[in-house]
Amino acid sequence: MAADPHMALETADTPKSLAAQLETHSYLVDEGTATAAYLALRMRRPLFLEGDAGVGKTSLATALAAVLGAPLIRLQCYEGLDAAQALYDWDFPRQLLHLRAAEAAGVRDVGALEAELYDERFLLARPLLQAVQTSPSVLLVDEVDRADDEFEAFLLEVLSEYAITVPELGTIRAAEPPVVVVTSNRTRDVHDALKRRCLYHWLEHPTLEREVAIIRRRLPAATESLAAGVARAAQGLRGQDLLKPPGVAETLDWTEALVTLGAREFDLDLAVSSLGAVLKYREDVARVQQIGVADVLTAPAGP
Repeated sequence: MAADPHMALETADTPKSLAAQLETHSYLVDEGTATAAYLALRMRRPLFLEGDAGVGKTSLATALAAVLGAPLIRLQCYEGLDAAQALYDWDFPRQLLHLRAAEAAGVRDVGALEAELYDERFLLARPLLQAVQTSPSVLLVDEVDRADDEFEAFLLEVLSEYAITVPELGTIRAAEPPVVVVTSNRTRDVHDALKRRCLYHWLEHPTLEREVAIIRRRLPAATESLAAGVARAAQGLRGQDLLKPPGVAETLDWTEALVTLGAREFDLDLAVSSLGAVLKYREDVARVQQIGVADVLTAPAGP
């Protein structure tokens, strides 16, 4: 990891040089993704990444944190997530212990005791407050499309000011705004207001050549021939109307499964027996079987 994030930004003075730094952390990007990430860093704007599950949106945030030598703070979104769960909470058990200790010691100053209870030492910082308090940091707001509309509006407010108000303590402002990566699998439309605050980039599935390179970088035990066969088969699967087309994560899982089974080349029988590493729905397996497993997995790669 880089010791100084400012130095890392100075050396990543072009999209190409940022791509090279990301590659040192085993994240291989195309020109469009490298340019989007570079602009987000230079313009200090949140980067909004959309794309199918498994194309590497979360991994890009992790790689950026590694390049910058900054901690990655992740806010995993889900239905029902509210502001309190993303901001902060008070450590009630510790407050209660402090209260009992004060009573045992004979403290009678109620005002002073109350002020002590809402001291920063009893504050439990959740991801958004952690990102504001930690400088520098990379804040990953993962799968924002799973959260409710109300949370989107709240998030927009935080990203506009990078300041959070705790009534008992006052307003806490970021000394340096965090690098923000917001991801969406597009299970629902995200409001335009949030997208306007961000730089937008649609993350595509990798080309055949880049997917082979990713496999070889992440799984050096896989031969070039095996990596090429798995990548070609994965691209064939993506060409079908599946509920969950395989992403890079599934491609890597499938390759690892085949390596574990002793494959040096892409063996169709082994590939079929390990389909559970790449297809996650019964309906998808049934569709591939209906079309013809051999036809799908050994089809020539597209342009």
